[in-house]
Amino acid sequence: MNINTHKKIDHSLCGQPLEVGKGYSRVELTPAENMRADDSGLIHGGFIFGLADYAAMIAVNHPNVVLGSADVKFLQPVKADETVIAEARVSEQTGKKQIVAVTVVRSGEPVFEGTFTCFVLERHVLG
Repeated sequence: MNINTHKKIDHSLCGQPLEVGKGYSRVELTPAENMRADDSGLIHGGFIFGLADYAAMIAVNHPNVVLGSADVKFLQPVKADETVIAEARVSEQTGKKQIVAVTVVRSGEPVFEGTFTCFVLERHVLG
């Protein structure tokens, strides 16, 4: 796996890449206790979004990729210690803009889906 972006990401927070190919990625996350939002074990949605966003970024896999916008749906709650897998595919590319479809599943059941609009810039966003 050759990952060209987000090289300093904390995999315990955003997931561990399982597969990266041209316009495609699969990333796995097992949410930890410190990601809980309450006593029921519910994981804060921001961590699931972070997983999906990271999967989108490495599906594009360019050092200067940034997220422009996202249209997402949370379909099912996720609890601590429930492993989820994000699958991302670039569905459209026009110039520097790439549209990435991401689905997050738990045991084959969708828990999140989204469309991420990513941009590949000529230089780093902070450069």
